[in-house]
Amino acid sequence: MIKRITGILGLVLGALALIGERFGIAFPTARWFFNASREMPFLNFTLNLRFLGEKVEVIDESGPEPVTVTEWVNHPSFEILWFGWFSVVMLLIAGALLIWRSFTGGPPNPMTLRRLQRFRQIRRGYVSLIILLGLAGFAALDQVVVGKRALAVHYDGQWVFPAFLPHELKNSDFGDDGERAEANADYRDLQRRLAAEGTGRVIMPLIPFDPTGDTLPPRSRPLVQRDGLYYEGRGSTPYSGLVARYHDHTEARARMHVRMTMRNGMLNGAAEGWDAEGTPVYSATFLDNTAVEESYTGDTSREEFLALDTGDYRAVKYHPAPPIPGDGHFLGTTSQGGDVLAYLYGGLQVNFKAALIYLPIVYLIGITIGLLMGFFGGWFDLIVQRLIEVFSNMPFLFVVIILSSMVPEQFKGLPVILTILIIFGWMGMTYLMRTAAYRDKERDYIAASRVLGAGTPRIMFRHLLPNTVAIIVTLVPFTMSTLIFALTGLDYLGFGLPPQYATWGRLLNDGLSNLSAPWLVTSTFTVLVSTLVLITFVGEAVREAFDPKKFTYYR
Repeated sequence: MIKRITGILGLVLGALALIGERFGIAFPTARWFFNASREMPFLNFTLNLRFLGEKVEVIDESGPEPVTVTEWVNHPSFEILWFGWFSVVMLLIAGALLIWRSFTGGPPNPMTLRRLQRFRQIRRGYVSLIILLGLAGFAALDQVVVGKRALAVHYDGQWVFPAFLPHELKNSDFGDDGERAEANADYRDLQRRLAAEGTGRVIMPLIPFDPTGDTLPPRSRPLVQRDGLYYEGRGSTPYSGLVARYHDHTEARARMHVRMTMRNGMLNGAAEGWDAEGTPVYSATFLDNTAVEESYTGDTSREEFLALDTGDYRAVKYHPAPPIPGDGHFLGTTSQGGDVLAYLYGGLQVNFKAALIYLPIVYLIGITIGLLMGFFGGWFDLIVQRLIEVFSNMPFLFVVIILSSMVPEQFKGLPVILTILIIFGWMGMTYLMRTAAYRDKERDYIAASRVLGAGTPRIMFRHLLPNTVAIIVTLVPFTMSTLIFALTGLDYLGFGLPPQYATWGRLLNDGLSNLSAPWLVTSTFTVLVSTLVLITFVGEAVREAFDPKKFTYYR
């Protein structure tokens, strides 16, 4: 059943990626393979077809008389996204093989069924696995959950689906012919505009902000006036801090009219003001709501400028801003003006993507080399052991930092960082697989397979490997937690993924650099520790359920 479900998921993901690339549809998660291939120079290559050019005769009229000349016309070059196509083919082949094996593999192993039953009885690990699988499915929804591009827009009698298009739409596509007409469409602003006009509808994702690159203006909260003093919400203490009134308070066009300092619910301190075009025209100093010094250079009178109907005072929250549920920032914003909840979601996606790429490659290398060491022994075992000792004695963190700093910026990305981690990540399991191969290669079933004419690859991968499943399955959760630790540590130190990736390590660094914004550290620490605890619970349950002392063929 597990093979069949995994195979179906692989087929569906590969088919969605193929259909999306062919028909220009950005399906959630499936779009990543080709997007990564486009963004990373080494994941694609340009095919130059100059050798397929042809000679044509044209008339050259640049001289005093027209002359017929022969020119070489080159065929256009085009880009081959080899990583995207390779990933699609591998997903389709692996999915088909898993489904085929689920029907032809015979009845399940009774010992495996007993182990799975034991795992389900360990409620802590079983529930943790369900939660992790739910988080993985939630992360796979991608732009359906988090993103600044609308899921659907009903405008001018037509529906469009911007989040599922491979290209950006412009503000001019939705009737904005102002100075921002050729800019990428701002769907949050469009949602407010269409709702106010009643001429259309915009459906946004659950969290309408991008994890990165979505810089927001300073946040603000409305103040409440009671007994001549201003309060923030239902608070009992008069407000102290910056306040402002806005010409236009919409997020995309937030333009301040006046900005003042408030202490104990009254205007006290410096003030400044701007006209509708953003030109500074006003400055003053207030004492208990009274201006003691004023300067005004605008076209209209000072009284008319201050009397503009720009709403009541709002508390200004510069980034990093605290949680403001009214604006959709339930966990506040980062120091760069990004939504924390969207950033955490992006970090969750990065960790799951990294695990899906890192774990199969590391285990393929480690298992293969470990089995070869134990099966052949001798000089091969001795040489590989010495190589592993050399790599193991290298200071991992320093070497990774050096390699990461040597990579040019245009090449940095998740594949490069994972490649560096894979170089050092395969060695941990080789000794376990080597020991298992040494132990089992002299047993009777191996001798019987040799007598029946089985070759070395068949003996290792059809007889030795299945008897080491307990070791492999037990290591997977702990390897995943090690990967998350490594990515978080590198990003915290600034040697990990580039800024276009949302990472928990960079957010943790941001929080520790802004201790006056405790929501940054608190939210990051909570999510990171919770994820690692869930993985640890799963690992402990798997280790207990697959313990060979509990379930063996000899019991």
